[in-house]
Amino acid sequence: MILVAGIAASVLIQTMESLQNTAMKIGTETVRDVSNGVKITHVSGYNNGSKITQMAIFVATTAGSEEVDLSHVHIHLSDSSKSVVLNYDMNCYSSSVSNGIFSTINSSNLSSTTFGLMKIRDVDNSCTSNTPVINRDDLVVLIVNTTKCFSGIGTRTDVSGMIIPEHGITGVFAFTTPSYYVDAIVDLY
Repeated sequence: MILVAGIAASVLIQTMESLQNTAMKIGTETVRDVSNGVKITHVSGYNNGSKITQMAIFVATTAGSEEVDLSHVHIHLSDSSKSVVLNYDMNCYSSSVSNGIFSTINSSNLSSTTFGLMKIRDVDNSCTSNTPVINRDDLVVLIVNTTKCFSGIGTRTDVSGMIIPEHGITGVFAFTTPSYYVDAIVDLY
């Protein structure tokens, strides 16, 4: 009986350790998914006279977030009639703004499935073309060629989007474009 009780106790201890390890792993993943993420601070568009041909999405990390690797981020965009999914194109990257938000990166190099990236603020220089990682206090702009995605965005159009990181909170935005475009740069969100 003592031998059987010892074996049963050993099995119970091993099961308890296995459950504890699983719970720790799930807890760590849950904390990462809840505390990390991206937020959209601003969205602007470039008006060519009749349509928005480029979109600039200003992105930062959420408060308390660990670093976010933008090479694993997907942008989902919809103009109410068509939806696209965009991935990062490391060939459309700029480490600074040299000719204005919409002239620094040649957006004609972007396709209907890619977005470019421009650094605005990166204190620790963690955001490079090969490893575009943002962390606390960083601010970047994601550039989208809306002409290739939607043939441009006209007036009175409902647009929605999500910036989906590999782990963590998704940044969400939605807006309706103005009834007419006056300026070359239009604040959208």
